[in-house]
Amino acid sequence: MATKIIYFLVNGRPEKAEFSADCPAQDVKDLFRSAAEAGPHDILKLYNPKGSIINISPRLEANSPNSCYKLEVVAADCNNESLGVELAGALGFDLSSMEKRLQGLEKKLLIEASETPAVVYEMKKEVDSFREKLESVEHLSWLGLFKELSEGTQKLSPFYHKKTLHKTREECEHVREKFLQMSSLEVSEEVKQYLKTPNFDNWQWEDAEIMVLLQVMYTDLDFIALFNIEPEMLQQFLFEVYQKYNNIPFHNFKHCFCVTQMMYGLIWLTDLRNKMDSTDLLIMLTSAVCHDLDHTGYNNAYQVNARTELALRYNDISPLENHHCAVAFEILEKTDSNIFRNLSMEQYKRIREGIIKCILATDMTRHNEILNKFKSILPTFDFENKDHRDVLMMILIKVSDISNEARPMEVAEPWLDCLLQEFYNQSDMEKLEGLPVTPFMDRDKITKPSSQTGFIRFVLLPLFIELANLFPCLEQHIIDPVRKALDYYTEMEKALEKEKQNRVQSENVTKSKETAETTDSRTEGDASTADPQ
Repeated sequence: MATKIIYFLVNGRPEKAEFSADCPAQDVKDLFRSAAEAGPHDILKLYNPKGSIINISPRLEANSPNSCYKLEVVAADCNNESLGVELAGALGFDLSSMEKRLQGLEKKLLIEASETPAVVYEMKKEVDSFREKLESVEHLSWLGLFKELSEGTQKLSPFYHKKTLHKTREECEHVREKFLQMSSLEVSEEVKQYLKTPNFDNWQWEDAEIMVLLQVMYTDLDFIALFNIEPEMLQQFLFEVYQKYNNIPFHNFKHCFCVTQMMYGLIWLTDLRNKMDSTDLLIMLTSAVCHDLDHTGYNNAYQVNARTELALRYNDISPLENHHCAVAFEILEKTDSNIFRNLSMEQYKRIREGIIKCILATDMTRHNEILNKFKSILPTFDFENKDHRDVLMMILIKVSDISNEARPMEVAEPWLDCLLQEFYNQSDMEKLEGLPVTPFMDRDKITKPSSQTGFIRFVLLPLFIELANLFPCLEQHIIDPVRKALDYYTEMEKALEKEKQNRVQSENVTKSKETAETTDSRTEGDASTADPQ
């Protein structure tokens, strides 16, 4: 079997990896992780000699020592120096030093021993124990994101719920600087192709890198040339958008990216470039970018019931979606971030109308109305018909907006955890303020699987199936994964129900024993005090 030899630098140290061409992708990643002495939650990034990020996979091109790749390790937040000190003080452990010690022991074992001594098992227990404690101190840990929130505590998700709802100036300037530094770098063809698939994993990309990928989408769809968008204008637009997404568990900048990336993928998968004009495609992509701007984590029902400023301003009619539109056009009114400023008045009017229509379509209270309209025109759908195209555009942004379950489970499930945390935050607030509690957000009434099985069965699948009726190629890309997700959460729901029944039975048995013991005790007491005559 032919093997590949890959030369790379890690922390300035030359390393060499050797593997067969048909080696599983995970084995290749583990090989690089081992060479970098990276922890299980660290992120690896590989750069080619040109400085472009490339995927760590069996398809890596073999190279020579003179054309080394560069491997970087992005440490998990819990291992950075300042946070490490804070965690060590708060919990009495230092995860970083423990993991290094564990790695050292495991290396030593490979050389000197054939049997794993007890000390390694004990060390692993300590690391796992510490990580469990770390997850319970959620304001200090990004690991809390991956907790089973159906069993979780009443704490905020640490991943995006930082000290402030809005991003700080320092945070924004740091990301802006990194974005501008990377914006001129060439993105590899492999990453570009990966970006067009529903399998794309958003979790491995930082915010500055996400802005680079959004820039790639506008460039690859020829929007820069077709609409005379100045690159600096696009960069400022993307940065303004980034600033306007808040630090909340779900409706944040990463969600904005996921929705836009799914829209971008659907455009390529369904060959829409040959079916619709570029203006419609620009409307859809920009609508996806802007569709949740300045979302505060509380839905329209809360806005209306709490009589918030947004509900009063928009007369209880899609307050959030109207606000997202308004914020989008505030950004586009600024001289240095108006990506449409070189268009004619007629073009701008059409784009504005289209973006408003698309973003307002993401209000789930309009779900059945829009889906039924699409079903009615489907038998005679005509791409030349503007009304038909308008409905399709609304369907496409709706699909993109709720498409997480079409992604691989390891990408999709953390998003569900984030969404549940946002739901729980809202229901907690509703209880606190004496407002009607939204049933599907109540942590006391729903579980992780129960929140998904009904949603997938009655919302996702009917919507996705109708879109696949127009584009049969989508069956394998978005419907098959959603069916698998339904099976996964159905099995999880059954397991939880069985566990609940076993717990109830166990409690009943315990109560019966206690009752019997109490009865016996009373009988013995009566017998001992009874009159012997």
